[in-house]
Amino acid sequence: MDKIVKPEKSKFTSYQVIIIILLALTLFTVMLDFMVMNPLGDMLMKSMELTTSQFGFAVSAYAFSAGISGLLTAGFADKFDRKKLLLFFYIGFIGGTLFCGLANNYHLLIAARIITGLFGGVIGSISMAIMADIFSPEQRGRATAYMQMAFGASQVLGIPISIYIANHWGWQSPFLMIVALAFIVWIIIILKLQPITQHLEIKNDKNAITHLWHTLRLREYRIGFLSTALMSLGGFMMMPWGASFAVNNLGVSNEQLSLLFMVGGVSSLIIMPLVGKLSDRFDKFTIFTIAAIWMMVVVVVYTNLSHIPFWFVVLMNILMMIGIMSRMVPAQALTVALPQMQDRGAFMSINSSLQQIAGGIAAAIGGMIVVQKTKTSPLEHYNTLGYVIVVIIIVNIIMVYRVSQVIKARQQIQKL
Repeated sequence: MDKIVKPEKSKFTSYQVIIIILLALTLFTVMLDFMVMNPLGDMLMKSMELTTSQFGFAVSAYAFSAGISGLLTAGFADKFDRKKLLLFFYIGFIGGTLFCGLANNYHLLIAARIITGLFGGVIGSISMAIMADIFSPEQRGRATAYMQMAFGASQVLGIPISIYIANHWGWQSPFLMIVALAFIVWIIIILKLQPITQHLEIKNDKNAITHLWHTLRLREYRIGFLSTALMSLGGFMMMPWGASFAVNNLGVSNEQLSLLFMVGGVSSLIIMPLVGKLSDRFDKFTIFTIAAIWMMVVVVVYTNLSHIPFWFVVLMNILMMIGIMSRMVPAQALTVALPQMQDRGAFMSINSSLQQIAGGIAAAIGGMIVVQKTKTSPLEHYNTLGYVIVVIIIVNIIMVYRVSQVIKARQQIQKL
């Protein structure tokens, strides 16, 4: 692998460290709100007597609304101070999550997930735009990795705690916990995050619709959009059924489920900083490809398992987490380098939207493929999802390669 940058040129300032912590905390609450649907899936399907298709729609409702919201706001994303945008959508997310905690039937839950998605789905793109504005290209791999450690933290801390309180006070209680934590983070953002307006200094006479169309019509940007959508397809197709597959097919108990998610989260916290450093020092596409091949092998093996010892379930989840994180970090670091600064907010909003929409489609399709005849019977056709995911990953490698080539060509022109 070819060395790209020297690490001594990319040290973080104290303010950049604060930014990483704030964005990671924000993403922690947003990711936990979405991720908690996975471990609560078996509990929800049994308590509300939901079919796999209904639960898949509950997951898709968030994803589709998040995707629509991102497209509607993309044209405005570069017209305002990014701090104000973050605060606005974050408080809306808090309100939607509160609604989830108060829902007492399936239809109210669907409505609550739609509202939460309308606001929460945009937060990730705003956070990535803020990161790209504040961090230089040689810092973005590590910055992305540290921000995405929120994913691991949500598994290490959030999910086990959520399962514990759900077992004692009902499945709604984790959402109320998220509301309390997110409101505290919202206050801290007001106090600590400085206005982010550098992009407003670049003259841009386009109105919101024209700006959105300008961003969509650029071929280089469309390559990035498709690459991100493919990343989302595989994850959303498999993830919603993870807890139910573990319990009903692999023989994992509800008590062991918390430990399983915790171990997976700890492994991701260890993996992500390492992958982030590698992504800043070596070719990002090479790292992505190695991780993608790893992921394909693990997915095929895992989705074909039946009752096995718990230690082997834990091992397989760690191996899967290595593949997931090692793909995510270099792919996102590459994608965030595609847009120009004046297009960055719109690009990240559209990118996030298509990611969410693709995820919603994948969850809905997954719900139609996977079948569970009774509340406690094993899931059927879960291995079919594994084979479909392998095909998606192969296509994804091709698209990430094209993103990498676009960025390298641009760097060569800049050197001339």
